[in-house]
This record gives sequence, C-alpha cells and structure tokens, in this order.
Amino acid sequence: MPHARVTLDPAFTVAPVRRRTFGTFVEHLGRCVYTGIHDPGHPTADEDGFRGDVIEHVRELGISTVRYPGGNFVSGYRWEDGIGPVEERPARLDLAWHSTEPNTVGVDEFMRWCAKADVEPMMAVNLGTRGVQEALDLLEYCNVEGGTAWSDLRRKNGAADPYGIRMWCLGNEMDGPWQIGHKTAAEYGRVAAETARAMRMVDPGLELVACGSSSSAMPTFGEWERTVLTEAYEHVDLISAHAYYFEKDGDLASFLASALNMDAFIDDVVATADAVRAVNRSTKRIGISFDEWNVWYQDAAPSVPPKDSWPVAPPLLEDHYNLADAVVVGNLLISLLRHSDRVLSASLAQLVNVIAPIMTEPGGRIWKQTTYHPFALTSRYAVGEVLRVELATPSHQTATYGDTPLVDAVATHDAETGAVAAFLVNRSTSESVTVELDLRAFGGAEVVEALTMAGDDPYARSTVEDDTSLAPRPVTATRDGDVVRLELPPVSWSVLRLATGDRAGA
Repeated sequence: MPHARVTLDPAFTVAPVRRRTFGTFVEHLGRCVYTGIHDPGHPTADEDGFRGDVIEHVRELGISTVRYPGGNFVSGYRWEDGIGPVEERPARLDLAWHSTEPNTVGVDEFMRWCAKADVEPMMAVNLGTRGVQEALDLLEYCNVEGGTAWSDLRRKNGAADPYGIRMWCLGNEMDGPWQIGHKTAAEYGRVAAETARAMRMVDPGLELVACGSSSSAMPTFGEWERTVLTEAYEHVDLISAHAYYFEKDGDLASFLASALNMDAFIDDVVATADAVRAVNRSTKRIGISFDEWNVWYQDAAPSVPPKDSWPVAPPLLEDHYNLADAVVVGNLLISLLRHSDRVLSASLAQLVNVIAPIMTEPGGRIWKQTTYHPFALTSRYAVGEVLRVELATPSHQTATYGDTPLVDAVATHDAETGAVAAFLVNRSTSESVTVELDLRAFGGAEVVEALTMAGDDPYARSTVEDDTSLAPRPVTATRDGDVVRLELPPVSWSVLRLATGDRAGA
C-alpha cells in the first residue's frame, strides 16, 4: 500500500480561516429561488413563504455568505421590479436563462431570508444593461437610514432599519460574450471604477468586488485582470474568479485532480494583481473572491428552455452528484483554505436545486446531495489558523495534469482550544493510501474523530429516498507516539479531528 506523510507545525501558518470561504450563491435561475428557498405552499413555509427545512439545512451546512441575485441573471435585472406590493410587481423576461421572472422575491424578501438563515448578504449590481446611477439607487435603498427617496421607500415597504450590506459585486462575468451587456476589459474596468468611486461616496466602508475572468480557459484570462485592475485597483478590494469542473471522456483520474487547476488559477490571479500593484506603487493588496465554484456537468442537460417557451422557474442545471463529485468538492475546499492569505471570500454555486448540495421537491421532500457532506464538515471543523502543511506523497500519471500527487491535504489549528482538523483526499482510482500525520510539534495529540467518505462505486449517488448511505462514516485512526495513521480508500475524502496541547488526554 502506498504511504504519504503530512507534517504539521502550529508555527507555520497561512492565514486565519476565513468564514467567508464557506459562502454560497442564490440566483434567480431555475428552481433555486422559487420552490427552492421560497415555496409558500410547503408544510414548513413561514409567513414569508420561505421553506423552514431549507433554512435548517443551510444552518447545518455552515453557510456564511450568500451572493445574490446573480449570476448571469443580474446583467438584465431591474431591482426596482422586486420591491413594493407583490401583486403590483411586473413579470419580466429573463434573457439569461430564457425564463419569466415573476419578481415575487426581491431585495426585501431576500434580506428577510438572510436574517432567518443567519447569513451575510453579498449583493450584486447590474453593470450589463445598467450602470452607476442604478447601483447608487440600490445602495441608497439598502444602506441609507432614511430621509431620501429610496431609503424612505424601503421604510415604507416595511424595513425601518437599513440593511447595512457590506459586500457588493460590481456586475457578473462581464468578460463572457454570453453576458447581457458584455464588455471589453477596458470598458468594464472603467465602469467598475466609476461605480466603485460613486458607491464609496455614499459609504466608504463598502467591500467591492470587481469582475475577474469567468474561467482560466478564457482567451482574455490574465490580460482581463491586468486591464481591469489598472483602471480600478485603488477603488476595489477584491477581484472575482469563477471555475467549474466535471469529468470529461471518462477520465476520472484527471477529474479527481481538478484542484490543481484551481491552485494554478488562484496563483495566476495573485501574480497579475501584484504586478499591477507594483506598477501602481500601491500599498494595498487585492484579495480574491472565488464567488462561483463547483462541479457542473455543463453538457449534461439543456441550460435554457426551448426558444418558444418562457416558463417560470423551470428545472434547470439540476445536476445529480456522485461520490467522485463530492471528493472533488472536498478537494476544492482544501485548495481554497490553503490560499486563505489571498482568497478572502468564496461562494459555492449554487445553494438549492441548481448545481446544488440541497435538493427539494416542490411542496415536498428535501434531500442532501453527496457534495453536501464535505462542505458541511469542512465549514464546521475548519477553525483558527490554516496551517502550511508539509506533504510527502506518491504520485500517478493523469492525462490532463501529468504527474499528479495521490494525496492532497490541508489542516487548521485553533490555538484557544488546541483543536486540529486535517482534511485529506486520496485521488487514486484504485489504491488505498496510508497517511501518517507527524504531530511532534504539538507535543502530543489525541484522536477525537476520523470520518471518511468513500465507497465501492465512485459513481454512486444519493437520492431522495436515501441520502445517508454515502455520508461520511467513522473510521479508525491509530496513534503511535507523535504519529497518527489513517488509511484513505481510493476516491475518498476524509477529516481527522485531533486534540492537542492541554486538551490532549483530557
């Protein structure tokens, strides 16, 4: 059996664990909003029509932030359509997803949902068909206490206190030709800088995200970031990155190594941002908002309804995830954590029904996809500081990435409690790997819990009838002095929890 070794030391840290790493995304797309978070006829629905069972799952997932309302949807969205009496709101054509938007849920409903779910909103503004003034109007509606036309209208609509939204996305994927109002990098950089400058005149404390590339495979990648940041560097705080992965042509080994692409993507964006910083002689550093990431089988089903149909909330992009997909999601979280020095926020796309960890039946049952579990457990146990681990691992050949490490890992350490959590994946499609964790720097450690998500069939899926069989199971981790050993089955994700310091042996 192959062996790997992970060495941990509390002195070698990357950055604090960012709670915003565990954000997600709600877009007016398919059934994410309607029959997803909002389903007035459901037995658990509250007075606002929000499903209580979905809110319970969101809390269990450990969601920190929710990006809203898009996504491609936002580039044609008129936010004013979604405020005021519901019966007076206009229905509109949504060109992004070829659907009809009834505007039953809008800004005020979403903010009430955020309060119920105890999550931080991350609001996106339309810089596709709209611009600076409309962004200022939305900011005034949301964040000004009162005494102005838009803030007083919010109060009239039932929200006496301002929402105080801190994070704002300046458009979405404006590099993409599919985007309504698609722009060149120079065009977008200029409008992003103008919008950011104006929004800060209202509230200097906002955290603003400029659009980066919608994929590292875009022909403009790199040059897009350089041009946009040349225009907007001093006016924004973060630049976005988007990436989706799926198994291609039956190449499971390459798919399991998808985090290598995310690692390189992040490193390239950091390098580009820092190059602009050097040219500008700036003292600030731009962070990354990885505000769309997931497994998404983009060729598996039609992404929009037929052209002669404009339905309300059609079932779109409802990928059905398997065990291998969950292992990849767990590995992508490892990548995000180890880049916590520059990745300051991230959003799993999306939350409910649409390429999502949570699935619902309209008016009916709710169930957890396989991808639910690594996200929930990483969010729960990644606390304190991210450690810079030293990893020695065997490798194997993959068609896409060449010589590829079999094992990937990251760890976190909470100095206050002594808790250590190690998150590990085995990318081998056929072999188990024994991992040794060297904990001598901690002066002793006790195993609290070891959980592994694995199975005989990497393509096994959870269902509405059975969403527990593929959940992570307790496994045995043994301690020999300062070394803890754990066997990682092929195609697996694991979390190992340890007590160190004064808590060890307690």
